[in-house]
Amino acid sequence: MVSKNTICLWFNGTAVEAAQFYAETFPDSAVGTIHRAPGDYPAGKQGDVLMVEFTVIGIPCIGLNVGPAFKHNEAFSFQVATDDQAETDRLWNAIVRNGGQESACGWCKDKWGLSWQITPRALTAAIADPDRAAAKRAFEAMMQMGKIDIAAIEAARRG
Repeated sequence: MVSKNTICLWFNGTAVEAAQFYAETFPDSAVGTIHRAPGDYPAGKQGDVLMVEFTVIGIPCIGLNVGPAFKHNEAFSFQVATDDQAETDRLWNAIVRNGGQESACGWCKDKWGLSWQITPRALTAAIADPDRAAAKRAFEAMMQMGKIDIAAIEAARRG
């Protein structure tokens, strides 16, 4: 059963592949029901996978195979809060090494074009530091990074 509020992500025939990757990569993620088209449609034929229900870190999603007309962009992203460098590295590397691409400030993009912010909780704490000079140093350090380096953020925060 689809949740009352579900994120719908459009794919070009690869919704099941994406859902399986997310389920294998992120905790509290799973592939649910796969729905096949009851008839022909612009991006496929009767019997093709039309959509797949899945969760990503507990967030209900639907992957809809609707063709190449619309692409993912940075206007939508998943932000994943990580607890340590090992988790940050594991998630970042899983996305980038599976055909994705690196970006700046903790952002990366998966091979389907979906944007991810792999954000250590230590970074969030550092840029929210009540000592605004410490927060600025941490922020400026982050601005120079692709994948976030927690030790470098903490060093910058300390000055």
